[in-house]
Amino acid sequence: MNYQSLRPGKTWLDTKGKRIQAHGGSVFHKDGIYYWYGENKEKSVKGSVIWHWGVRCYASKDLYNWEDKGLLIPPQPDDPNSPLYPSVCLDRPHILYNEKTKKYVCWVKIMEGGNRQSMTVLIADDFFGPYEIAKTGYRPFGFNSGDFDLGVVHQTKKGYYYFEKVHTEIICAELSGDYTEVTGQYSSHFPRSHPPFVREAPVHFVRNGKHYLFTSGTTGYYPNETELAIADDWHGPYKVLGNPHPKDRAKTSFRSQITDVLKVENLDLYIAIADRWLPKFPRSLILTKMILLKFDRKYGADGEKKAKEEQPYINQKSKIMNNSNTAYANYVWLPIRFEGELPIIDWKNEWRIEDQM
Repeated sequence: MNYQSLRPGKTWLDTKGKRIQAHGGSVFHKDGIYYWYGENKEKSVKGSVIWHWGVRCYASKDLYNWEDKGLLIPPQPDDPNSPLYPSVCLDRPHILYNEKTKKYVCWVKIMEGGNRQSMTVLIADDFFGPYEIAKTGYRPFGFNSGDFDLGVVHQTKKGYYYFEKVHTEIICAELSGDYTEVTGQYSSHFPRSHPPFVREAPVHFVRNGKHYLFTSGTTGYYPNETELAIADDWHGPYKVLGNPHPKDRAKTSFRSQITDVLKVENLDLYIAIADRWLPKFPRSLILTKMILLKFDRKYGADGEKKAKEEQPYINQKSKIMNNSNTAYANYVWLPIRFEGELPIIDWKNEWRIEDQM
C-alpha cells in the first residue's frame, strides 16, 4: 500500500498489505521517525481466549505509511503466571525514555478480574528491546489502577502518571527518578459515583502552557462521549470544558475512544489518535442512550450500588473475549483545531497533514 492521506475509520494496512495491529496505542518520535506501538490483536477473534499477542510496533516518516517492525514486547504463551500470557488482559502500553538512566520504560495495564487492576513495568536499553519485567502486580498507593497515560516535563524531565482509580476518579501521580514507580505526591480529579459516569482512558497533552485531558466514560468497548478538561498545571485544578466533538450528534466520539494525542514535529498540529473497537457499531443516538440507561439501571441512578461492588457486565472478561473481534478494530486519527484555548475535533472522511499547515 502507498497512502497519501489519512482516512479515519477505514481499514489501515501496513507497507506489506497487512492490517495494522497497534490498538490502545501511542506514538514515539525518535531521530526523525515515528514509531506507532500498541496491543497486537491479530489473534483476538470471536471465541478466542487470546486477549493480546504482545505489543507490536510500526515505523513511519510521513504518518501515512507504516512499516511493521515486529513485536516490541512478545507474549509469553508458555507461562500462565506471566502478565504477558496471551489470555491476560494487557492494555494500553506507554513508553518513556529516561535520559538520566538511559532506559526505555514501558508501563502496561493488567486487568486481573473483577475490579482488580494493576500495572506491569518493563525496562530496556533500546527502544526495540528486549524488555525485562521490573514490576508486576503494582498498585500505586494501593489503588486498583486502570487506564492511564504517562508524560514528561520537557525542561526538567520529571515524569507524571495519570490513571483511573478504578471506578472512582482520575489520579495524577508524580513518577520516581527512574520512571518505574510513583512518589508520594498525587492529586485526584473528577470523582464520580459509578459507571458509566466514572472517567477512564485519560489522555494528556500540553499546548502553549495549557494542560489538556481527554477522558471517556466507563462503557467497555461501547463508544461514548469524550470529556475535555483544561488546567495550568499537571495537578490542576482542571476545569471541564465539555465535549470536544461538538458536531457528533450521537455523542460517541465518532464511534471511537481516544488513546493518544500526537504532536507532529515542527508543526502546531495535534492529532487525536483513537480506536474504533466496534467498527459495526451503529451511528445511533437512541442506541447510545439505551446503553447508558442499562448501566444506570444496573448501578442505580442514585449511586447506591457502587461500581466497586461488581464489574460492569460489558467489561466482564469472558463476554468481551468471546464476543468481540478486536483483531478487526479500526483507527480514527483526526486533527485537533483550536478556537483560542479550546480544542475541537471535527469529522473528516479523508485528510492530509500538508493541508493543516
